[in-house]
Amino acid sequence: MDSAFFYLLLYGLVTASATVLGGYVLFPSGIYKHYRKLLQYILSLGAGFMLAITFVEILPKTIELWAKGEELSISGALFWPMVLLLCGYLLTQFFEHTIAPHFHLGEEVQSHHELSPSSAYTAIGGLTIHAFFDGVSISAANQVDAKLGLLMFLAVFLHKFPEGFTIASMVLAAGKGFGDVLKATALVGVVTIAGVIGFYFVGANLDSAVAYALPLAGGVTLYVAASDLIPEVNHHGGRNPLVSLAVFAGVAMFFIVHFILHEIAG
Repeated sequence: MDSAFFYLLLYGLVTASATVLGGYVLFPSGIYKHYRKLLQYILSLGAGFMLAITFVEILPKTIELWAKGEELSISGALFWPMVLLLCGYLLTQFFEHTIAPHFHLGEEVQSHHELSPSSAYTAIGGLTIHAFFDGVSISAANQVDAKLGLLMFLAVFLHKFPEGFTIASMVLAAGKGFGDVLKATALVGVVTIAGVIGFYFVGANLDSAVAYALPLAGGVTLYVAASDLIPEVNHHGGRNPLVSLAVFAGVAMFFIVHFILHEIAG
């Protein structure tokens, strides 16, 4: 087995498992009240980490790919990558707010208004699309550089556990039980793996695919960090400065891992 494929498969399995485990937080009933506070900090760490990887790793690598071997001006090297970045951002906006309604972390469980099964499944359908792009992001980053692939894996991993929690809260609010939570979280996890493996074979057979996929993935990552996670942090953190400081901790964590990978590991 190719080592790159092995690591990508491992990344996919770990992120998928994190989604499923996130759904277990709501069992037995009442545990989520304790872990919900912890999830606020996980969300904040993930937001900071994803913002940092977008601006410090994905954008420079993307421009490098587009400028490589071409006599391009700065504007020429930037134009199409930035268009693709914007497309990734807008596609995520479209899927999340056209196909799937927006939910706040865990509030569906506490709501006295029962969520209709169709609304819950539509939202989960939107999350599966997002999960697929998560997998593509990991795979595309890894094909550019193994260190970047590891950083992207960590960025995705940090928001998979809260994602599983959110899926479970919607399923329970729709009147379903443990078995349905397991099926829904497993589905989203499998789709993440499909994105990882699917793009591995696309990238292996089409050299230019990575140059297009990486900025698209960067747009998705930027949307998740800036338009999904940061609003959640602001919504749940309120005036608690520790939640906001956790965003900066996520950025700091990125630079620590970045330093270890690029300086110590060579």
